[in-house]
This record gives sequence, structure tokens and C-alpha cells, in this order.
Amino acid sequence: MDRRAFLAAAGALAIAPSQLFAKDVRCKAILFDGFPIFDPRPVFSAAERLFPGKGDALSALWKSRQFEYTWLRTLMGRYEEFPDVIRDALRFAARTLKLDLGKSQEDELVEAYFRLKAWPDVLPALEKFKAAGIRMGFLSNFSEKMLSENIANSHLEGYFDMLLSTDRVKAFKPDPRAYEMGEKELKLDRREIVFVAFAGWDVAGAKSFGYPTFWANRGHFPEEMLGLHADATGALSDLERFAGLAG
Repeated sequence: MDRRAFLAAAGALAIAPSQLFAKDVRCKAILFDGFPIFDPRPVFSAAERLFPGKGDALSALWKSRQFEYTWLRTLMGRYEEFPDVIRDALRFAARTLKLDLGKSQEDELVEAYFRLKAWPDVLPALEKFKAAGIRMGFLSNFSEKMLSENIANSHLEGYFDMLLSTDRVKAFKPDPRAYEMGEKELKLDRREIVFVAFAGWDVAGAKSFGYPTFWANRGHFPEEMLGLHADATGALSDLERFAGLAG
């Protein structure tokens, strides 16, 4: 999927649920990956602006390589914080495509990940969860600084009880050590913690760990062929129903 197709798909917030809602979810807390909350599209727009006609290819390779690097670094035991991984992946993508990536362009693209804002449907959903007494937090590959700055950019202060970055355990998702942070921090049974994923591989990781898993599949991507399925897929309004807040 190229950047334009992704942007068009990601902008469609009314995502149709694709799974039956679990009847036995006892939701006491919700943990979010970063991207169900923060809209990454401005990063890709910046790539196209800086490299007209080549931003699609740069974004696609950059995005795939940054996650490949997280998995490889975890396997090798050579952890680096996510902003450093993002930078390395960007350099690789630019070199592969033979783009002249200057220092100012590199900095602008990496720093764009610190200036994200929330998707339009986020605040109404968070208000309902908070009013219902459900604890909320992030469980993300993002550094804590990335999470904090994007929360401030989005004016979402006061909604999240914890910012669980993989920096704490030096292992990126889908390593079980990353998901285990939520269970330890919340002191709840993992079956009482709903995990909200943006990527299909994160769905599989969270489900394998044992969290009830909701896929905020904003890009309408196909399910990964890993033999693990989200308990429900949809928009954040559907997450409200999954968590038992709506009929």
C-alpha cells in the first residue's frame, strides 16, 4: 500500500468490527500502543514534502525497516531507544533509495515522531473510559519522552496512569518481557487488561502473552498469518463496547 492509499484508509475512522466481542472480558484497565492514539500521517507527509515524488517509497521502506530493527536488536540483545532505531532505519532507507538525506532533513523527520497529535476519535473515548474508572496507560516501543511530548501535543494530560516504554526492560515488542510490564505495573490478572494494538504483529504478540486484544486497524491491513487473532477489531467506539461501556 503506498502512502496515499494508506492516508485515505487511515482517515476512515468508522472501522467496521470484524470479530465477535468476547463475552467474558473483565476490563479493569486498558493499555494502548502509541499509534491507536497518535496519528503518524504527518511523518509521511513530511517525507513527501522533503523528497517530492519519492516520499512514498522512503516512508514504506523506513517504516518497515524500523520495526525490523527493533526485532533484530531484541534478538541480538543490542537494545537502543526507539528514536535511535528510527534514525538508523531512516538512514538505511535513504541510502537504499540513493536519496541525499541531509542532517536537517534527517532531524526534521525523526523529530516529527515527537510532534504527533491524537486521532479525532481519541478524546471522546478516553473521557468515557476515565469516567467509568478504567485505568489507562501506554505499553509502547516509544520512549517515555516520545509518549510524554505527544500527550502534551494532543492535550491529553491526566488520562494515562502509566507510560510503559520498552526502555524499562530493554526488549521491544513482541518480546513477552515487554507485555509483562503491564501486568506487573497494574498488579492485575492479564485477562483483566485489554491491550489495544495498531499493527497486526502487535496483535499477535499481545494475544500470545494472554491479553484480551483489540485491534484498532486504522489502515485496514490484512491479518498477519501467525495463527493468533484479535478478540475484536474496530474503532475506539467499538472498544467502548468491548470493554463493557456500551450496549
